[in-house]
Amino acid sequence: MIDAKIEEILEDLFARESEPTHPIRSMNTDVLAAAAEQGFVRLENGLPVLTRKGLEAGEKVVRRHRLAECLLRDILQVPDAEAEEDACHFEHLLRPGLEDRVCTLLGHPLTCPHGRTIPRGECCRSAARDHVREVGPLCDGRAGQSGVVAYLSTRDSREIQKLMAMGILPGSDIRLTRLFPSYIFAIGHSQFTVDHTLAEKIFVHWRD
Repeated sequence: MIDAKIEEILEDLFARESEPTHPIRSMNTDVLAAAAEQGFVRLENGLPVLTRKGLEAGEKVVRRHRLAECLLRDILQVPDAEAEEDACHFEHLLRPGLEDRVCTLLGHPLTCPHGRTIPRGECCRSAARDHVREVGPLCDGRAGQSGVVAYLSTRDSREIQKLMAMGILPGSDIRLTRLFPSYIFAIGHSQFTVDHTLAEKIFVHWRD
């Protein structure tokens, strides 16, 4: 496990590789020396530069941070003013494997809330091979289209209970059969009907 302070250095240096204007936080000389000792950075003309090992580690840290921003804003509905600071703490909690689960939950987003590119992971490549597109609400689907429930975008306990009673849970296979006058969909061998208000709160990983 990489020390959090070293991860912050790797994150800044990796981000600067693609964004030359990316601000670099003050680097503690002891932490920088530890990063160099572990083979993550080297000095060129007195400036720290990522090694190949550092590039790989830095990419993962940036990926976790930007996914954390998406999770905090889109799912937990944390205000933008707070999401950045919270993401700095949250990125260190996403251990290997967990970030792919978060990415899958979010529908493999291409960019963070600030419009910066999120490095691709194996889950993204698998989704592309399986022809799974970005996550979207049930009301945006096409008749006959199927997918997997990603999450429920509501804090209303009554709505959550109603949807869960239909079997609408993250990971459930769902197939939209009709859009008008109400949204009719199948979960397993059962069919259900919801209005637009509920249909826009059921987010699905659609298959092409």
